[in-house]
Amino acid sequence: MAPAKLEVRNVSKSFRQPDGQLMPVVEAFSLQVSNLEFLALLGPSGCGKSTLLRMIDGLMPSDTGSIHLDGEDITGLPGKGRGMVFQTFDLFPWRTALGNVEFGLEVQGVSNPERRERARRYLGLVGLQGFEGSYPHQLSGGMQQRVGIARAFAIQPEVLLMDEPFGALDVQTRDILQDELLHIWEQEQKTVLFVTHGIEEAIYLADRIIVFSPRPAHIVREIRVPFSRPRYEEMKTEPAFLELRREIWQILKQGVRA
Repeated sequence: MAPAKLEVRNVSKSFRQPDGQLMPVVEAFSLQVSNLEFLALLGPSGCGKSTLLRMIDGLMPSDTGSIHLDGEDITGLPGKGRGMVFQTFDLFPWRTALGNVEFGLEVQGVSNPERRERARRYLGLVGLQGFEGSYPHQLSGGMQQRVGIARAFAIQPEVLLMDEPFGALDVQTRDILQDELLHIWEQEQKTVLFVTHGIEEAIYLADRIIVFSPRPAHIVREIRVPFSRPRYEEMKTEPAFLELRREIWQILKQGVRA
């Protein structure tokens, strides 16, 4: 068996409440992600999915445990080998779309000509040719999220972390961006961790789904998605897709009731 691309080992995180009590959010959590796998983390709101993702990215320290990328301990090291796409667009309002995508490359020390060329390429991949000079306030929500996706891919991370990136978008835009994400992912060949509370979204995008319990997070079920690639919109209405959706919904309902 090939070694894991990303490994989370016995990670825990608690937050102190106003009354001084500690509230455990993630508790003794372990996970292995294979190279080039598209893994969806699915669970109810507030169950610890986003907290786990931020610890993996090094944006938040863990209380216990460690995180490893290609066997190297990266616990608490922000951004090393990882790119992040947030639910909120988090673009710099004073930078154009091109400037926002270039930002991570500037931090990496990429030369100006290469930085500009790579930023233009990834904006093209997300369908924003002609909008390179536009500022965030001049772009729709879907277009702003396209910039965020281009920015994350442009730094060419080993692992792409996506925290409900389409959660703030309307249904039509979300469906379009799901297809665009799959298209780019198939071209770029990246390992992806995708946080969502959408069952249909998880099935449509992922190779494997990890179903979370309510807080504190632990794994309730691991599901291998049985559908071949490439995925297509019509499959969402097929009996096998709907049956898997129903099965996962029952798992989530049982967990919340418990």
